[in-house]
Amino acid sequence: MALVRNWQLGREMSYWYPEARPQRQFAAVFDINKCIACQTCTLACKTTWTSGKGQEYMLWNNVESKPYGFYPLAWDVKLLDMLGAQRWQGSRYAGRTLFEAAPAGERVLGWRPEDLDYAHPNIGEDDCAGRIDAGAALAVPHFAWFFYLARICNHCTYPACLASCPRGSIYKRPEDGIVLVDQGRCRGYRECVKACPYKKVFYNPSTGTSEKCIACYPKIEQGEQPQCFVNCIGKIRLAGFVSTPEQARPDNPIDYLVHVRKVALPLYPQLGLEPNVYYIPPVHVPLPYLEQMFGPGVSAALDTYRAAADDPDLAGLLTLFGCSHEVMPRWKRSGDTVLGLAENGRELMRVPLREPVYVRTAFDSARGVVRTNVP
Repeated sequence: MALVRNWQLGREMSYWYPEARPQRQFAAVFDINKCIACQTCTLACKTTWTSGKGQEYMLWNNVESKPYGFYPLAWDVKLLDMLGAQRWQGSRYAGRTLFEAAPAGERVLGWRPEDLDYAHPNIGEDDCAGRIDAGAALAVPHFAWFFYLARICNHCTYPACLASCPRGSIYKRPEDGIVLVDQGRCRGYRECVKACPYKKVFYNPSTGTSEKCIACYPKIEQGEQPQCFVNCIGKIRLAGFVSTPEQARPDNPIDYLVHVRKVALPLYPQLGLEPNVYYIPPVHVPLPYLEQMFGPGVSAALDTYRAAADDPDLAGLLTLFGCSHEVMPRWKRSGDTVLGLAENGRELMRVPLREPVYVRTAFDSARGVVRTNVP
């Protein structure tokens, strides 16, 4: 095994291949606080990529109600239990990653879901809301709270699916870091399904090969955001490219949110994959739960997000979410206007920092009519 640098862990870690970062890394930021679980993103992905035979159960994109919602069943809690206690020393992870905790003869600590684990995509949603009825054998150990977690493949820097594949059929594209499956090489061993901790690799029984989210790379190549991004009603998603911390650019929207303001955090960074989908944590969820899910930077991220109303740069950037079908690799604020820019500086989108409000009197003296019903 090689030693590679994982900046999310604050240390080097063991991985099965030497560090080889792409020319640029596809990444995204999801603002959980704005997600309404309408599942429009799920259907946009489903109708675009997984409507074929053998793909019936595949959800490359899904939205779960946490803490009791899963797809597949218990995908995260089962693995966290296998991994055991995870220890952070400040911003440095002192526990073991999935690669370092792998049993003898295995490359990655993992588990393979059964068919029934995919049979109940909405399980736990009523329990999250405190509805412990209809025979549900569950005692809620805390006051009722829940939030929606939208998930796609994280297109990790150190993918567990890639490390585990005995055929070498999974690879990261050098031009954008998107993780793909070469189905011509795949023989359906499903080691990738077992290894991926986020369970975002799926086996197609009709073709005998694995399939996964491709980040809509045909659209990325044209400078456009993926289907699940442009169809998001809540405007929670922003696609782009992320740098390493030492190369972060403040005019890069993803870098600004991840590295400069540190308001967007990776999902289960302690697993060691350096995932490239980042989340702005929900503001109403108990801190210990969020720290387990997003790492030790949660408290500071929440403080920064709550103060966004008095922070024109952060508030301005957040208004760009969902405002353009094109990827916005650059941005800037000019007074009360926020602009999304192409890499060459071409203006893609401009939005006001605050929507204008016009108050009209009830009586229109110029026309001699009452605009509203006044008792």
